[in-house]
Amino acid sequence: FRFSLQRILLMLRGLRTTLRRASSAALCRQFSLSAAQIQQFHQDGYLVIPDFYPAEQCAQLQTACARIVQRFDPAQHPLSVFSTVNHDWNDYFLNSGDKIRFFFEEGAFDKEGNMTVPLEKGINKIGHALHALEPDFKAFSHDQRNRKIALALGQKQPVVAQSMYIFKQPGIGGVVVPHQDSTFLHTQPMTTLGFWVPLQDCTQENGCLWAIPGSHKTGLVNGRRMVRAHDAQGRVQVEFTAPPSPTNDADFVPLEMGVGTLVLIHGQVVHKSNANHSAKSRHAYTWHVIDGAYDYDAKNWLQPTPSLPFPAL
Repeated sequence: FRFSLQRILLMLRGLRTTLRRASSAALCRQFSLSAAQIQQFHQDGYLVIPDFYPAEQCAQLQTACARIVQRFDPAQHPLSVFSTVNHDWNDYFLNSGDKIRFFFEEGAFDKEGNMTVPLEKGINKIGHALHALEPDFKAFSHDQRNRKIALALGQKQPVVAQSMYIFKQPGIGGVVVPHQDSTFLHTQPMTTLGFWVPLQDCTQENGCLWAIPGSHKTGLVNGRRMVRAHDAQGRVQVEFTAPPSPTNDADFVPLEMGVGTLVLIHGQVVHKSNANHSAKSRHAYTWHVIDGAYDYDAKNWLQPTPSLPFPAL
């Protein structure tokens, strides 16, 4: 009887997996961006698609991330701070393109460098190869609807360059200054396309995205890029080729949205997020796609490696 029950349970699990895959395949076959959506993306430089991912799948991704955090070993990972204001582009960051690495909030430490919050409440983001190394994130990113989206928006050979789980921690979630994604991931011609999915509701209170509609039409402001360079000792470092340009807060539009929304972000649209001073976190998963048909600049901070070439979307 016990043997039969085990077999029945295995069969039910297998059936559930089969049905889930069949449902996903059916969704993919039925899905396509409408002409109006494509026009909206090209007009604004971003497109918001509500309810793209079911809430259950978003919850599963949060659970998967919690397991990754539980595996954190301080002996293997320095407490590296990530900030878009006070940059610290160290080797741990520069060599993270084919790894799972942890980056912390500035506000998680006191002046002596001691952590003042529990570990899981101090992480700014995890990156940058979740899409390739973690099965749940790989399945989420490589949903074939996303490939159809990239192709519909003009890409020929879409590949995934990087991915990040962003926590936007309550109370200390840092500001992300106005920027353009093609500053960091540059192809010629420019093809960077961001996919951004909130795993928790995003509001102005907990640090939602803001964007300047149409700002992508002027290209990279001042040609600003973040590139690899070498210091006097020959060590790899990064530098910006131009200073940031001032922006007007009145030009930004808040992108408040619910769990499972998909936001498509043109590589040259100016966007940001404010600090999270609320009591609620704002978890999100994001990945960036480029067109593998074109040259990827060897000066970009993020480079493919022999162990992880950029995988096809």
